[in-house]
Amino acid sequence: MSTVRIATPFNLDLDFEIAEFHRRIFAYAIDLFIMVLYAWIMGNFVYTDTVQNMAGGNRAGAGWSIILISLPILLYPLIAEVSMHGQTVGKKILDIRVMNLYGGEPVLSQYILRWIFRFFEWPLVFGVVFPGFFIIYQLMLMVIPGLVVIVIMAVTQKHQRLGDLAANTVMVKTRINTSINDTIFQEVDQNNYQVMFPQVMQLSDRDINTIKSVINNSHTKNGQHLALRTADRVKTALKINTDTDTVIFLEKLLQDYNYLATKE
Repeated sequence: MSTVRIATPFNLDLDFEIAEFHRRIFAYAIDLFIMVLYAWIMGNFVYTDTVQNMAGGNRAGAGWSIILISLPILLYPLIAEVSMHGQTVGKKILDIRVMNLYGGEPVLSQYILRWIFRFFEWPLVFGVVFPGFFIIYQLMLMVIPGLVVIVIMAVTQKHQRLGDLAANTVMVKTRINTSINDTIFQEVDQNNYQVMFPQVMQLSDRDINTIKSVINNSHTKNGQHLALRTADRVKTALKINTDTDTVIFLEKLLQDYNYLATKE
């Protein structure tokens, strides 16, 4: 499973699963169905004889079709993602969402960039307004741009579309593989706890998070060497002199940090 690591504002690197291709296709199909259904319903309403007579003929009816059909469909992806925090109806059903590569929800300018680069999909939006062969023609016209989108998603490292590349966003699954046990926070017995290394509070959250990662990987051959180097650097930086076992020393630093942080 492909993942993307995103640094959060809390100095915690979280691994998000990149949305699989089939999820994105199914999500798009659901959104497309919603847009086509809306266009069909509104098209039947706009082009009824009663509405045509009230609008003053075909020209006025075409104007109403743009306002009532094409414009809402064009704006649907943008409005949905902004109002639903990176999701459309289809994305919500398939448990995927748009995320900022720098962590958190994209800003409005990023949503707009993604929306502008959806021009490959826009011919169908106008095609569904008009009945008959025109829809089939535009569906055929979308095959080549659609293949281009698929190729770009296949060759980019994070399976991004053009809009994602331009906006620095990525499509991820909404369920992340990180629990509270993967963070720097640990439960420490507050009764009679003895702090051994108070200097640990000179370290930043990012430093502590690094120590946590080193501990988690200390069981591997390379991890043991990394743990030893990390412990030596910490001892030098904090001017700590101890013969405590490397991993035990790092674990004690983590415990001291959690205890002292909760006391502040």
